[in-house]
Amino acid sequence: IWRLCSTPKSAQGRPRPAGKGTRPPKDTLRHVRMKENRRQGELHGPSTVYVQVVGAGTRDNDASLYVFSEYNRYLFNCGEGTQHKLTLNEVKCPFIYHAGMILTLKDTGVPECVLSGPPQLEKYINAIRVFSGPLEEIKLAVRPYTEPQFSDDTMTVNQVAIFGEHDSAIVLIANCSSCTIHYCGSFNTPRYTIYHFPYYVRNHNFILKRETSLCKKQKNSDCLGTAAIGPIISALKDGKSVTYEGKEIHPEEVCTPADPGPVFLVVDCPSEDFAQPLSTNEHLSRYGTEDSAALVVHMTPESVLETDEYKGWMERFPPCTEHLILNEHASTVHNIRSHKIQTQLNLIHPEIFPEMKHLQTKESQAALHVPNVRAECLLKFQLRPKVEWQRDAIPMCDTAEFVKEAAEVPNFLQEVEDCRQFQNKDAVAEKYPEVVFLGTGSALPMKIRNVSGTLVNISPNQSVLLDCGEGTFGQMCRHYGDNVDEVLTKLSTVFISHLHADHHTGLLKLLLQRERALNSLGKSFTPVYLVAPVQIMTWLNQYHDHCEEILSHINIIPAKVLCEGAEMPKYKTKSFLHAMLKKTDLTRFQTCVVRHCKNAFACGLTHQSGWQIVFSGDTMPCDALAHMGPNATLLIHEATLEDGMEEEAKEKRHSTTSQAIGIGMKMNAEFIMLNHFSQRYAKIPLFSADFNEKVGIAFDHMRIRFGDFRVLPRLIPPLKALFAEEIEEMEERRGRRELKQMKEAVTEINRGEGKRPSAVSDDPNRGAKREQEGDARETDTKRLKAS
Repeated sequence: IWRLCSTPKSAQGRPRPAGKGTRPPKDTLRHVRMKENRRQGELHGPSTVYVQVVGAGTRDNDASLYVFSEYNRYLFNCGEGTQHKLTLNEVKCPFIYHAGMILTLKDTGVPECVLSGPPQLEKYINAIRVFSGPLEEIKLAVRPYTEPQFSDDTMTVNQVAIFGEHDSAIVLIANCSSCTIHYCGSFNTPRYTIYHFPYYVRNHNFILKRETSLCKKQKNSDCLGTAAIGPIISALKDGKSVTYEGKEIHPEEVCTPADPGPVFLVVDCPSEDFAQPLSTNEHLSRYGTEDSAALVVHMTPESVLETDEYKGWMERFPPCTEHLILNEHASTVHNIRSHKIQTQLNLIHPEIFPEMKHLQTKESQAALHVPNVRAECLLKFQLRPKVEWQRDAIPMCDTAEFVKEAAEVPNFLQEVEDCRQFQNKDAVAEKYPEVVFLGTGSALPMKIRNVSGTLVNISPNQSVLLDCGEGTFGQMCRHYGDNVDEVLTKLSTVFISHLHADHHTGLLKLLLQRERALNSLGKSFTPVYLVAPVQIMTWLNQYHDHCEEILSHINIIPAKVLCEGAEMPKYKTKSFLHAMLKKTDLTRFQTCVVRHCKNAFACGLTHQSGWQIVFSGDTMPCDALAHMGPNATLLIHEATLEDGMEEEAKEKRHSTTSQAIGIGMKMNAEFIMLNHFSQRYAKIPLFSADFNEKVGIAFDHMRIRFGDFRVLPRLIPPLKALFAEEIEEMEERRGRRELKQMKEAVTEINRGEGKRPSAVSDDPNRGAKREQEGDARETDTKRLKAS
């Protein structure tokens, strides 16, 4: 059971100082309060239980399953970007074996997280502790796979090991039991028996099976006498006979027999090596006969489904068993809001805002002879009160409806028409370099803005990735569709600005998918050049030693050796640097230390043809950055917060929009693209008075070239029209914030005047000065009120 921390946190995870700006503690999680408020004698099962698809197993969204009841929520498998579809403070941790969500859980205020997973999991948790912004505020624990039993008020788990044919993988098998709660009485009193849920979870070559027991509400049946309550019911449900009104009552007279209820299995079978052990497992065989499963969820590749062993195992289940398949053959849209925004932006400029694409697998679909359903995002299988499929939550991607909605926005179409007339006069001549914004938000992946990731396509054959936050590969899939493998093979260099999780936790998946792309296209494998703080190697070494081989995917170039005035790098690093510059047609790849966390860097890329792109990473206004890129062709600068929030920006070590623009003007950049916006500006940031013809704002899936610089400022009027409601709401929030600041300032002034000594001054101009100061304060007060 979790309680949110009572000590408020800043964005960096540090406790906020008391006083000004202190936030009140968060409330206890709602479902935890419900559970705590139940009286001891009223411990009944949940009225609603369902299994829901969070990730359908497509290439851009890993298979992930959510189990819901009023009192507990569980997540089995946790792919990148799962935060898009779940409210994390409602998820219970025990069976999240991936560590990708841990930092997000910390930021939501969860104080403790217990993980179940493979033997390597504890080492992986230790590895992520090197991330900047340590995990001191969340207590992490790993439940050993050798632990004989795990129990809570919902389930009891017993574990047994199973090995694959070739890999020494471990399968944990769990049996679960729970007390049966019965109520009886002369009124319509419900009775309860037990659900059993067997399931599997896998990490790499590690598989885990558990059974969950929940309570199932039964139909009414005849009961003896009036309702026995309190200690009488407690004795009956414990199997003891009681005497009531002179009559002896035996448990079997008022309690239904224990009913195992519907069963569901979740099988995550990673490869053919596990097909034979699973199909011959004696414990699993019972769920095809006496305890037949209502649902079997297969997180299984198509190649495994096609094996005779796996097909035979599926066919041993009775015809009433439903099979749900999660893999790359699923055809579904996981993020409707992102598709909607991109469709509407595409109306403004189809080249700068291209339509999002879908991946279509080329693998043939297995011919199965059992009732099966291919997964869709948010598809539900309800277990109580009624066993049935539920499709009402599945998102529908209706492009025509999105266009119609935008067309009905006042003044939008007129602004688009005016913008297009200007576009026709300025055709883009040069296709490269091309900058693709894959993630333009900060902190957490959200529905509209993913976290930091910018792809610079230097030429038709070479590209550089600037930061690689969680979900970057998924964004590439949605941007390039079936061409994503071709794009991955052209990626030669990755720059990581610093070790905050929103800037680098997508790296591992990107590297592994790049290897897959090279193999599928028949190209020879070459490592990427990784320019990053050298501290990233602690994480990569731990992952390599305890999870899977990864170090052969990279040639590390420490970011600090590329700073001006740095010591001469070692021979190996120097050879990597020369090879990287030659491969990318760059004459210089420079870095500088910026004002953010420890070991945070910006970078500058100078091409043989003379253009220069400067990327700020995360930083406060930084003179070193301006010095590194004088007369840059393009500055990509973070603008996390709006003007008027300079104090908060200083606390979090970020920049406001005007501060970012100011750095661009100081370095005389030809054009400035603002990105890395706070997720409070999900659709559009607030514009400041400093916006001019040299400034643009970035959106996810936005694609720009140098020839677009004259067009980009012209996009702002239609953007303002499209998001007019959001801008108005943000301006109202800003007005309330400034009014609050004004009141605090007036209170502070009054408090200071009350403490002022009353001694009479000999200064003859004292009265005139006081009058001038009063007039100035009055003017400031009026200005703040007007704002």
